[in-house]
Amino acid sequence: MTYDLVVLGSGPGGYAAAFRAADLGLSVAMIERHNTLGGVCLNVGCIPSKALLHVAGKILMAEEPAHGVQFAKPTINLEDIRQHRQSTVDTLTGGLTMMAKGRKVTVIHGEGTFDSTNSITVTKDGQSQQVDFKNAIIAVGSRAIKLPFVPYDDPRILDATSALQLERIPEHLLVLGGGIIGVEMATVYQALGAKITVAELGEQIMTGADKDLVRVFEQVNKDRMSFLTKTQVTNIEATPEALNVTMQDKDGERSLSVDAVLVAVGRSPNGKTAGISDIGVKLDERGFVLTNEKCQTSVPNIYAIGDVTHGPMLAHKASHQGHTAAEVIAGHKVDFQPLAIPSIAYTFPEVAWVGLTETEAKKQNIAIKTAVFPWTASGRAIASGVTQGKTKLIYDEATERVLGAGVVGSHAGELLGELTLAIEFGATLEDIALTIHAHPSLHETVGLAAELGAGTITDMPNKKAGEMNKAP
Repeated sequence: MTYDLVVLGSGPGGYAAAFRAADLGLSVAMIERHNTLGGVCLNVGCIPSKALLHVAGKILMAEEPAHGVQFAKPTINLEDIRQHRQSTVDTLTGGLTMMAKGRKVTVIHGEGTFDSTNSITVTKDGQSQQVDFKNAIIAVGSRAIKLPFVPYDDPRILDATSALQLERIPEHLLVLGGGIIGVEMATVYQALGAKITVAELGEQIMTGADKDLVRVFEQVNKDRMSFLTKTQVTNIEATPEALNVTMQDKDGERSLSVDAVLVAVGRSPNGKTAGISDIGVKLDERGFVLTNEKCQTSVPNIYAIGDVTHGPMLAHKASHQGHTAAEVIAGHKVDFQPLAIPSIAYTFPEVAWVGLTETEAKKQNIAIKTAVFPWTASGRAIASGVTQGKTKLIYDEATERVLGAGVVGSHAGELLGELTLAIEFGATLEDIALTIHAHPSLHETVGLAAELGAGTITDMPNKKAGEMNKAP
């Protein structure tokens, strides 16, 4: 048969597109090269890493003083931790299989390659079949970037996938790359007993987040990890005793001997695979598929979503793109034009941001102001012992419209929902300040930050009080 839609890839974007299209009445096939659905995110990415970060959080909480309660040193059973990770993955991937069956989405396992703008050949175990379609969605994701000087055949070299297996906990782990993946896995391994050094080529870890948020994270973790910024790793020599690492920083060349290295220097799109460019789909020089606001490529009946397209490589971006592409194919008049895509580092404390950052505003010469509410003034934070945090609103200087936000602290990522919605709706400081937030709560800090910026704050000294005491 010829399907209305074939989706190449079953990650968060791929399955979202396939399921949405099926709900809209299209005949759909989904091609996945692995034996389980869910792509990198569900199988070897965001889901298993969060399962391990949950365990790490329990360990770190047990280490902290609990105001009159003393916990014994945790006993760590790696096998049980691995089982928790895998059961989390199995629950979600199994659910996807059931939903595909329920929606009558045909799932085809194997390696898919475009033959033309209307057919894909799927190969598995030496057997091939042709799948014909009217429309296709490319959802092939991305892969970890590899460095030429890294001896990847050495089992002490880890990537984001192998690190999740927890085969062993090294005495000293070097994390090469201070992005979200790097610092999250550093958090896990540190909690499980490893000494951690993070080497980042850029000026700061967690590139993309504002420095003031990152600074809080670094301060909290200064005794747990070492952070080396503006540091380039130039060579790794494997010996039977250790991995000898050569690094270059502002002071010159230095050496470091470690027991393992986690390479987490970023990801590269898979646009140059699967015969995508051979059928006329345009790519940029890095391999990203070029799309318009309807997720449509240069070939009208071929669409692309997720990591293989420009924008942040985040599962929630991919799933929303998947909905858009499926709806366009079904004849709906929709575009993918988000004003804000949230980012979260699920570390301890969490670092989260959405919309315009201060750094971006300065680069673009956008006139902004900020309102920062410190958690040292939050009743819930004080009662819970999590005062090392803050909530920041970034707003237009002239209109006070909220353009961005950043939060660092316990469960910071959970506060981004309201803030993302506020940006999408064009909310102002007053809109948020006049929204009643529950007391005492951490999300109350969003409202208090807005009150601080609007000049109506009573929970802190009000610097704008003189401006506000005139009758309207």
